[in-house]
Amino acid sequence: MSSERFEGIQDDLESLIQSLKQKVNDRISKCGGEERKRLVREVEKGVEEGNILIQEIEGEVKVAPPSFRTQMLSTVRNYRRQLDQVGRELRQANSSFGSVNSSRNEFEDMTAAQRGRLLQGTESLNRTSQSIGRSHRIAAETDQIGTEIIDELGTQRESLIRTRDRLEDTHENLSRSRRILNTMNRRLITNKLLLIVIILVEIIILGVLIYWKFFMKKK
Repeated sequence: MSSERFEGIQDDLESLIQSLKQKVNDRISKCGGEERKRLVREVEKGVEEGNILIQEIEGEVKVAPPSFRTQMLSTVRNYRRQLDQVGRELRQANSSFGSVNSSRNEFEDMTAAQRGRLLQGTESLNRTSQSIGRSHRIAAETDQIGTEIIDELGTQRESLIRTRDRLEDTHENLSRSRRILNTMNRRLITNKLLLIVIILVEIIILGVLIYWKFFMKKK
């Protein structure tokens, strides 16, 4: 249903909440003096750690698949209710300890509220930092895409230049071939004319010889 990270935090929360409940219900109510103060501080510290773990597990829920998110959120809310219950039981145990301890508890409750506000501020700062980080990543990806497009356009430009050069070479070769063909055509015409002249000359010579042979001798 969840990632290994979610399951690991879930195990830590269950162990922590169980330990805090045991300290509040079984130990704090049965002791006093410095031992009680030490246990109270441990429970308060444990509640703070629990709040941090809940923030971490909420972060895992945000990136979980939508099909699992509802069930995971229900689990997280259950842990938060249990942690809040531990805090209320701790305050009730302290309030029953006496008026002096009650005054001290009020001060500790105020300190816990301040810590809660500090944790909320830290969470808000983390969300802002994550948003800025995402913006930076998007900007970097956009810059990379732009660079790739520019490189691709440069490659296409070089290809077009090479194509243009080949076309110019082809055009030049065609022009040269055309000139050669024209020259060959002129030479062919000249050769034909020469051949005709030669044939005519030969015919004339042959006519002169025939005339001389047959007509001049009779005279």
